[in-house]
Amino acid sequence: MQFFDDSLHPENMEKVVITVAPYGPEWMPEDFPEDIPVTMDEQIQKAVECYEAGATVLHLHVRELDGKGSKRLSKFNELIAGVREAVPEMIIQVGGSISFAPESEGEAALWLSDDTRHMLAELTPKPDQVTVAINTTQMNIMELLYPEYLEGTSLAHPAIQEAYAEMTVPAGPAWVAEHLKRLCQNNIQPHFQLTGMHGLETLERMVRKGLYMGPLNLTWIGIGGGFDGPNPFNFFNFIHRVPDGCTLTSESLLKNVLPFNTMSMAMGFHARVGNEDTIIDHRGQRFSSVQQIQQTVRIAHELGREVATGPEAREIYRIGVQYQSIEETLQANGMSPNRQPKQKGVPQRH
Repeated sequence: MQFFDDSLHPENMEKVVITVAPYGPEWMPEDFPEDIPVTMDEQIQKAVECYEAGATVLHLHVRELDGKGSKRLSKFNELIAGVREAVPEMIIQVGGSISFAPESEGEAALWLSDDTRHMLAELTPKPDQVTVAINTTQMNIMELLYPEYLEGTSLAHPAIQEAYAEMTVPAGPAWVAEHLKRLCQNNIQPHFQLTGMHGLETLERMVRKGLYMGPLNLTWIGIGGGFDGPNPFNFFNFIHRVPDGCTLTSESLLKNVLPFNTMSMAMGFHARVGNEDTIIDHRGQRFSSVQQIQQTVRIAHELGREVATGPEAREIYRIGVQYQSIEETLQANGMSPNRQPKQKGVPQRH
């Protein structure tokens, strides 16, 4: 990103897009019963409350009635339909880490192993976005979940800790290319979840080869455990390399959420909150998703930033937009054109 002398002046910044992740799949409902919805009606109502508080992007996961995360395509379809009816202007962003379980023998016979995640492109009604990881990466969230944060929660159990410590995000090149193809064919926008500079570099190579032609909405994830750690220099180095035409959202974990969101908004970028990222405030007290949104809105206003409405967030994210060529994609995302044969020096935009 380029910064001019007046880049930190709020009147020169886009409005803040607040993403909320209020379905916290790593927690069980008893860990924070006041904030973790279980029934379908509760899950839809949570989206309404978050939208009314100021969040315009809903990062969506689904629970079964026993409190466990759902892997059923039909449950996702039901929640998306309910949210679409209740808050039609909210951007629905499905968490792309889900692998669906076939609900019948016929589906089991038809789906290949990778198809369980590709089925995100077949959701009905369609979400606006699906999050997409780049490069297979370790995701050991236990590195930064200190024991004092876990006391009295389901994550205090050693077997569960071991399972979460061994998590990986499978996102190899062939799978990512096919997944992007299917999402774009169904006019679902990928929102790229990047674990560090290497992910950004791989994504740029894919764009330059024409494997993706659309807006680049990026989230930098500073949660450690195979991802970038919550070190401001990691974030600033990442910002330095992000092309000028991209959007950028910060994501971190527990007490790191507030400072990173504040830094992000102060520089003209966007914020993510919700009980998937933290169930505590900076003092260690339980802190609901709606309370986190309200705090983020207050800080944005203190920084002079306005908060985007649903329609404004759709415009900022360029929802529904796709490009027709590599060159158009590079130009729209503020990237230098590809080098032409025998061209010397750094290719310049015309």
